[in-house]
Amino acid sequence: MSRFLARRLMQALISILGVTALIFFLQRLAGDPVLLMVSEGASQQAIDALRANLGFDRPVLVQFTDYMSDLARFDFGQSVVQQVPVVDIIGSRLPYTIWLAGVALLLALGIGAPLGVFMAMRRDHPLSRLGMGFVLAGQSLPTFWSGVLLILLFAVTLGWLPASGARETQSVILPAICLSLLSMATFARVTRTAVLDELSKPYIRAARAKGLSMGQAVRRHALRNSAIPVISIAALEIANLLSGAVIVETVFAWPGLGQLTIQSIAARDFPIVQAIVLLGAFVSIFLNLAADLLYSAVDPRIRLEGGK
Repeated sequence: MSRFLARRLMQALISILGVTALIFFLQRLAGDPVLLMVSEGASQQAIDALRANLGFDRPVLVQFTDYMSDLARFDFGQSVVQQVPVVDIIGSRLPYTIWLAGVALLLALGIGAPLGVFMAMRRDHPLSRLGMGFVLAGQSLPTFWSGVLLILLFAVTLGWLPASGARETQSVILPAICLSLLSMATFARVTRTAVLDELSKPYIRAARAKGLSMGQAVRRHALRNSAIPVISIAALEIANLLSGAVIVETVFAWPGLGQLTIQSIAARDFPIVQAIVLLGAFVSIFLNLAADLLYSAVDPRIRLEGGK
């Protein structure tokens, strides 16, 4: 186990370094942020002075070396536009994104996984066919379009829920539903396929022959054995929820990291974008490592095979 963790941590470090270098140099291709910060008609001397003050007059490789040196001390620098430490800006927005993604994940798992089990157990039931239609719609409908439809129906037409912002507790409901639809459909589809695969195996027929009902056989045997693909997709879906928050937070004016990302890209606020991308890379790598560790807890055969 220790050797496995050491190898994965080394791979994670290399991945984070690669992401850091990639986003640093790609952002420099987007243009000069100084030109967005100066007023119209500013003289070249004023532009050059501001560029030197922000450190953009130095060679790019020197800027990258200094940036990596600061990262080694967990210093993410200051916002180019707001002149506030990046950690403070992200810290003020991060709780909103965690709250939104957490509610969306609960909806996706709480509805998608049971729906997948039901569709596997009752393949010919009319509700199962309806569920498959929901899965198809959930995976086909663009997130921004489903967000607009939810606002038109529940906020504008019915007036039940707020259309935007995060002023009230119920403000999270519409963006969480919008964010969870794709993951919910994915969980339902993957769970259905995994449970169907287990139901076709001999040990389920043996359990039924011993007197267990279909529901008992699924609960006692099939669910745990079909958990591996669900765990795999869960790690990816949590990362997708964070990336999908960029669109959802923009549509619903939710003050989280997604909205901050769009604003920072438009303003070419390099330090904030770099920090958000690094945070996303770290979360994705950590989730995949956690999924690998969960495999052996769910299915001991994986640990035994690894020991061989």
